Amino acid sequence: MLRTKEQFQEDLFRMKSNIYIDGEQIGRDDHRIRPGINVLGITFDLALDPKYNGLATATSTVTGQKINRWAHLPQNPYDLMQKQKLIRIGARRAGGCIQRCMGHDGLNALAICTKEMDEKFGTDYHQRFLNYLKLYHENDWDACCAQTDSKGDRLKRPSRQNDPDAYVHIVEERKDGIVVSGYKMSITQAPYADEIIVVPTRALMEEDRDYAVAFAVPADQEGVSLVTRPVWLRDKDEKKAAPFCKYGGSDCVVIFDNVFIPKERVFMCKEWQFGRRIALLFADSHRHSYSGCKPAVSDVLCGATALAAEANNIQKVSHVKEKLSEFASAAELAFAAGIAAAVYGEKTSSGVFFPNKIYANVGRKLTGELIYHEYNLLTEIAGGIIATMPFKGDFEKGDNKDRLMKFIVRNPKLSPEESLKIWKFVENVGASSMASWYQVAGVHGGGSPIMETIALNLDYDFEDKKALARYLAGIDEELDDSKLLNQEPTFGKQLV
Repeated sequence: MLRTKEQFQEDLFRMKSNIYIDGEQIGRDDHRIRPGINVLGITFDLALDPKYNGLATATSTVTGQKINRWAHLPQNPYDLMQKQKLIRIGARRAGGCIQRCMGHDGLNALAICTKEMDEKFGTDYHQRFLNYLKLYHENDWDACCAQTDSKGDRLKRPSRQNDPDAYVHIVEERKDGIVVSGYKMSITQAPYADEIIVVPTRALMEEDRDYAVAFAVPADQEGVSLVTRPVWLRDKDEKKAAPFCKYGGSDCVVIFDNVFIPKERVFMCKEWQFGRRIALLFADSHRHSYSGCKPAVSDVLCGATALAAEANNIQKVSHVKEKLSEFASAAELAFAAGIAAAVYGEKTSSGVFFPNKIYANVGRKLTGELIYHEYNLLTEIAGGIIATMPFKGDFEKGDNKDRLMKFIVRNPKLSPEESLKIWKFVENVGASSMASWYQVAGVHGGGSPIMETIALNLDYDFEDKKALARYLAGIDEELDDSKLLNQEPTFGKQLV
């Protein structure tokens, strides 16, 4: 089944009101979360557009039917590259985060980890997951993934927190399911998701076993509250608004207050040995998703910077060209890292094809460190007008409108109307609530930057580099190149 965006919205608006903004309980038809709903609309439109058939769609591994690629478990390197390309195309249309990769990455983590837990403990989590995935595909659901716990005192383990709700945990086990409580934070897209997938956020020890829990829950489940902070740009006349101003996002503190989770939706229950594994599966899959998302953000910033240069009539100045080339480097190196992660990925026992962790983390680390530099490039070329331009209404009415329409033109080849649209766009991209959100998300989206460092330190072969240095220093007589010699693309001579 493939839903239209209208069907998605109809299903959404029928959900129970469990969203809170500024202390007010609201429904999902509230105008403040509409920009995020508009973003998801792009993902449903792409799946139904024949032009994107095979890119925005895939064949379900459980039903054999056509499904939205956001619900598909990658089976080979080509699937991963199609996902990466789809993210970049969708994010370019939204002017930034397309938001659906979290649910996709959560499904990947569950598929792989449930199989591995079954192999170790003889549990039946993987079949439960496949049954759930069948429903997910048949209903064309969208999910967000809630991984980040509030964590409380960062120096204490989950089981030693003063407030046990600092991490989502199991309060009670029943024959028919479990009861959970706790807080997840910074969860994007939760107010307009059909489902919330919950996974642990860190490595756990036996004393933390109550915190080893993974499950899926309807976003309006009894006991779930979504305390929401919308981030958006809105034009009073939405029909005339520029595309960038129609889209936005919302982040939540998700509160679980003694929420009952039926057994068929529980995919980890106290298997603390796999806390780290499932946390990293989601994180590494999500960092591969960034190799599509962040290049799109660089595309947007590059375009805004190039337009600002044209509006200032400095597009041919050498230092401007040099600065624009930096956007190209950031975007395409990150995208290339994503391709490498796909090409050198691995087939897991679940059948899911998983990206190479080194390349996925390198791409994410590179883009996260560059986001503020990219905004600096935009600011340098645009100038102070990025934050000091008069309001739009001053150009439309009042005693000064005619003078302002002359004032706004710097390049004589551009009309006042076109110049105004350029500078409003540059202002929105560079000096708005959305701009601040993209800066912080660029650094911290998908986890703290230190996590990429930890992942690289865990998986990168530093001993090989040390052995190379020993050889070059004359300490060892032989150089072992076997790892590089044996490093072959997973697909061999064929992508599929």
